[in-house]
Amino acid sequence: MDSIQPEEMQLKNSKSFSDTVKKYSSQLMSFVKARVRKTADAEDILQEVWFQFSRLTNMDQLENAGAWLYAVTRNKITDSYRKKKTDSLDELTENMEEETAVLEKFLIADYSNSPEAKLFKDIFWDELYKALDELPEKQRSVFLLNEIDQLTLQQIADLQQENLKTIISRKGYAVKHLRLRLQGLYDELKH
Repeated sequence: MDSIQPEEMQLKNSKSFSDTVKKYSSQLMSFVKARVRKTADAEDILQEVWFQFSRLTNMDQLENAGAWLYAVTRNKITDSYRKKKTDSLDELTENMEEETAVLEKFLIADYSNSPEAKLFKDIFWDELYKALDELPEKQRSVFLLNEIDQLTLQQIADLQQENLKTIISRKGYAVKHLRLRLQGLYDELKH
């Protein structure tokens, strides 16, 4: 019975790996690029696929290396979208917190000695209420519960029995709408 030594097995796997990379590399890159916007992201995904493939101890036992590679590649693309979605939600909440802090500072300040500032504040509140009335009920509710009632987004999610990401999304849509509607006033405030 012929036994293969570990060194021979490594050499065989190395040759098999190289052959597979040569055969599928450009095909997989085209596949990924068709589904991902940035070339750098496509290259990262493909690198992860090749790394996972290199970690296989039984490459030669794969019946269809191409099918395995495409399945892993699809999974890596999906993982990439999930990660980006989470990252963008985190970024959105950070931006909302910064803008909210500027508005809070303005809205709670005492302008009784400045008629122009008091008038501006009154106009701002009128425009804010008009813009809030334009929002769908669920978005308006999340915005008011968070900004006026000072509930956290997690508390709102629990109260409304919704997923936290849904609440974050509603707050994000509300903030985007209000930002568009109040952009002129916000610009005046910053100057």
